[in-house]
Amino acid sequence: MKVLAILYDGGKAAQEEPRLLGTVENKLGLADWLKSLGHELIGILWLLFNEKPSSSALKFQVSSSKEGPDSDFQKHIKDAEVVITTPFHPGYLTREIMDTAKNLKLCITAGVGSDHIDLNAAVDKGIQVLEVSGSNVVSVAEHVVMSILLLVRNYQPAHEMIERGDWNVSDVARNAFDLEGKVVGTIGAGRIGYRVLQRLKPFDCKELLYFDYTPLPEAAASAVHARRVEDLKEFVSQCDVITVNCPLHEGTRHLVNKELLKSFKKGAWLVNTARGAICQAEDVRDALESGHLNGYAGDVWNVQPAPKDHVWRKMKNPLGGGNGMVPHFSGTTLDAQARYANGVKSILDNYFKGSEQEPQNIIVGDGKYATKAYGQR
Repeated sequence: MKVLAILYDGGKAAQEEPRLLGTVENKLGLADWLKSLGHELIGILWLLFNEKPSSSALKFQVSSSKEGPDSDFQKHIKDAEVVITTPFHPGYLTREIMDTAKNLKLCITAGVGSDHIDLNAAVDKGIQVLEVSGSNVVSVAEHVVMSILLLVRNYQPAHEMIERGDWNVSDVARNAFDLEGKVVGTIGAGRIGYRVLQRLKPFDCKELLYFDYTPLPEAAASAVHARRVEDLKEFVSQCDVITVNCPLHEGTRHLVNKELLKSFKKGAWLVNTARGAICQAEDVRDALESGHLNGYAGDVWNVQPAPKDHVWRKMKNPLGGGNGMVPHFSGTTLDAQARYANGVKSILDNYFKGSEQEPQNIIVGDGKYATKAYGQR
């Protein structure tokens, strides 16, 4: 059996910090775990036994190389039975690549969000897709609230002013506001979106809104005093701050585009920690630079790693602020990495033993979708 893991290079940081489990260097903690189970491991990074491996040896291959036909991803997936990928350095598993993967039976996302996998192709080919549900929900929800505050309080330009050695309070205060009294809404009120609403409640916002294909249970909505708005344009037109917390699929790709942005309040703030492709990159850039959006923040990009000339890297509002973009790391705190590394081990353990998987982790199973999270099927 071959298990292929595509992770990101951690470099010196991963060598110094073993809790950076999602890296090539630390391999999700799987190498020692697999060895402890008695597996004989051979791989592109190490060889535990000098003698010829037995036919039952488990080949565990780890790499960050994922782009193009000569990448380790495309070369080694051809005979892999299990592939582990991560949203933070996604190996884009297309139908064409699946066609070459004759032995592939299981795809595991080390984290949450499996949109880098062609899920329809996985259904057609009977390939299971699982992720570690809930592993990063707290991490991302906290990042959302932080990003909202950074934008609304105009923090980034103020910090850059200090770094330059300048001091002009009025230049930053003229675009700084309180979160209290604002209308804040989330597109998606699932595990992350709901936790965002919970964390916003103490800020005494004027109102908390949500847009979702299904209403929250009455008790859950009452607990956070959230109101559902069923029409998306009507929803965004009421919000001072909008945060995107829904999965990426055919129905949400470029959901936030030039047309929808016309319905935003002038000067609204937008935070997206879900998936970059939910927002049309150039349309967001144009809205920010024109001042129609006062700020855009997030950690997700439509291509990852983001190109150096990506339009979101340097875009600013007319006052020289409003950009809160960072690399994709909201869901990969050290605490989250421990959770999703343990989750990957649990999924693999169930697979090796032929045991049932935890239902909440299954995205595609038995040749069909096991969740509505990736669209109404």
